[in-house]
Amino acid sequence: MEQVTAILPEDTKLSDVDIWFQDETRIGQQGSITRIWHYRGKRPRVVRQQQFISTYLYGAVCPATGQSVGLIMPYANGECMKRHLQAISQAVPKGRHAVVVMDGAVWHKERYNLPNLTILKLPPYSPELNPIEQVWQYIKQHWLSNRCFDNYEAIVDAACQAWCNFAKQVATVKSLTARH
Repeated sequence: MEQVTAILPEDTKLSDVDIWFQDETRIGQQGSITRIWHYRGKRPRVVRQQQFISTYLYGAVCPATGQSVGLIMPYANGECMKRHLQAISQAVPKGRHAVVVMDGAVWHKERYNLPNLTILKLPPYSPELNPIEQVWQYIKQHWLSNRCFDNYEAIVDAACQAWCNFAKQVATVKSLTARH
């Protein structure tokens, strides 16, 4: 907690702070293959694409409230990151302040100046400390695995649908990301 209070603006009370976790994941034609139900004694066939078209799903969650903000972007870079942080900033209720915990990816190095957001970087090579990693696993397992996509638009549509399905499940958002 001392580390959080040290980086907050002086006029921010700890009781007005929400902790958010942010990350991005690649979603594309070379998706995941997961277990499926099938007839006993029969081996299921699943097609796996070899193409390389992909997009990025930027996501952030607040475990305390169950709020989530997601954006589908064509790249993982500083400009896309800036847009995602602006979207998080808009989702933070008036009078609240968000501490956004994120990894140290190259496109996270830029300084972002948003009045109701403070960035807290995770130590290098520690994805297990970011609970949104479980979100990616959940989304891919439930809505994006064992699928083929014809084109970029199909990938974007599937990613949008998957994020919207996840974001509607506030109890799932909380249970996947809360650390007690």
